[in-house]
Amino acid sequence: MAKHRRKWNESVYRKYLCEGRGQGTGASYIPWLFVQDFPSKGMVSRVRGAKTGRIHHLMSDLETSFFFILDWSEAVLDIREQYPLLDLRQIIEIAETAQIRYPYDRQSGFPYVMTSDFYIETVNGPAVIAIKPSSDLENPRIREKLEIERRYWHKQNIRWRVVTENEISIIKARNIEWLSQAKDLGCLGISKERQTLCNAYFKARHTCGVSLCDLFKETETKFNLAPGAGLNVYKHLAYWKCIEVNVGETMDFADFMQSVAECARGS
Repeated sequence: MAKHRRKWNESVYRKYLCEGRGQGTGASYIPWLFVQDFPSKGMVSRVRGAKTGRIHHLMSDLETSFFFILDWSEAVLDIREQYPLLDLRQIIEIAETAQIRYPYDRQSGFPYVMTSDFYIETVNGPAVIAIKPSSDLENPRIREKLEIERRYWHKQNIRWRVVTENEISIIKARNIEWLSQAKDLGCLGISKERQTLCNAYFKARHTCGVSLCDLFKETETKFNLAPGAGLNVYKHLAYWKCIEVNVGETMDFADFMQSVAECARGS
């Protein structure tokens, strides 16, 4: 429900519908809003999801952090961000019943389409998440809009909740983001055949208690990989949960990079 600063009228609304915005699932889903549509608080992000394979449009640092946690979770099956509440007749009626002013464009007088930050499919059914900084919840107008959203999803019999920074582990999100940089080794120039061999070798040696520094160097030497590639093999396997790593604990990236530097000096 970010603030709109673009031209909005019925023609734009119809155009969005024709473009398929807010429709589809998985890789075919198109968010109602793109990051380039209007300015947003914090850093906007475009992130390719592991579950969907498509680019996700995230409007704040908090949304991005929460997205990485959702994309990592085995309980989450699909993620649809900037999900529109398209039944305008119903949602306007909900607002009027609650005696809350529904948002309309000042120039055109056409009602805005409210959006939920995340509509997710889980192993326990669908759920909707609104991401808000806790400070925003002190704003009466934001609380009113959240109440409209809550009542809308309640009518659809879909679980809805607000999540703030107090419920998002930034450490976990940061760790997952770091590991995700190597989720596709093909993008790092390693062929599929070599990936299979590297991954199998790394997993087998990792269970033998070999230090990471030695294992990085071994893998790079055995498969003629560029310096630093051993670390990426580790990140790749950890991201896809092929080797165990606790993403909820602080991971000292400096230590990892020092290991890579030590391996390079020792080669």
